[in-house]
Amino acid sequence: MSFINNIIEKAKKEKKTIVLPESNDRRVLEATEKILKNDIANIILIGSEKEIKENSEGLDISAAKIINPVDYTRTDELANKMYELRKEKGMTLEEAHKLLLTDYMYISCMLVKEGLADGVVSGACHSSANTLKPALQLIKTAPGVELVSAFFLMVVPDCQYGYNGVFVFADCGLEQNPTSEKLADIAYSASKSFELLTGEKAVTAMLSHSTKGSAKHNDVDKVVEAVNIAREKYPTLNVDGELQLDAAIIPEIAESKAPGSQVAGRANTLIFPDLDAGNIGYKLVQRLAKAEAYGPITQGINKPVNDLSRGCSADDIVGAVAITALQSSHK
Repeated sequence: MSFINNIIEKAKKEKKTIVLPESNDRRVLEATEKILKNDIANIILIGSEKEIKENSEGLDISAAKIINPVDYTRTDELANKMYELRKEKGMTLEEAHKLLLTDYMYISCMLVKEGLADGVVSGACHSSANTLKPALQLIKTAPGVELVSAFFLMVVPDCQYGYNGVFVFADCGLEQNPTSEKLADIAYSASKSFELLTGEKAVTAMLSHSTKGSAKHNDVDKVVEAVNIAREKYPTLNVDGELQLDAAIIPEIAESKAPGSQVAGRANTLIFPDLDAGNIGYKLVQRLAKAEAYGPITQGINKPVNDLSRGCSADDIVGAVAITALQSSHK
């Protein structure tokens, strides 16, 4: 059984309700059919029932619940609650009502906020900002979390590194140029995400173009400081750095470049120094190694709201829904 199928099997046991706002995208509807057919989760689609039926011609999505904000019986109630949440930021009741009708991420997030659904998956045809802004405004960060960040779950075929080819890459989708403090928080959140999804202990490497002082630069200093902060702030975290990628995952290279490290050569959770490195890194592995890439999956939001790459497939959406269901069961 593939790794993602293991997650799907776990999601089936939870049977959570996930909202898919992008009902105008055929890939989303194809994913909905697969999710419902395989009993992975309950699905709420946002939009006009007529348009959804037209867009889903040839697909069986009859078990999905369709909510059209225009005639949904709780739209006014949700608008009032959204207004109460945002009035101090200048939002009027009229603006709240209009957003619920015109931007489906807002009603999706309010459904989760009010316990009418367990999570949201979006981003197939919208930007990350479109997906995450409403989530941060309405659902907000989890208690005790200082930073919302994003990771990709990477499943690399025929790979002996990481956890049998399974890795968490972070942050590849949200934090542009994190400080040392933010890198430490990303490392902690990513390690917890790895452990949730795999059931294995995270071995976390802070990546750089340098290994243990082989290069001198402010960018290297940032990573070294992040390791020190992470060790002090999160003493149970198994983290080391700065490490080059090969030293982080290949035992033979780790022996020569970072002897004595408890992480080098064994890392399964990779923390990139900035968004450029992370985004380029995951796409290289996805395209050249033909890896499965699920994400960007957010971590640190009070209830799971997850983004998709606009190049995603229907199967990618199925995987993201299963991950979201699993995240929601551990909130």
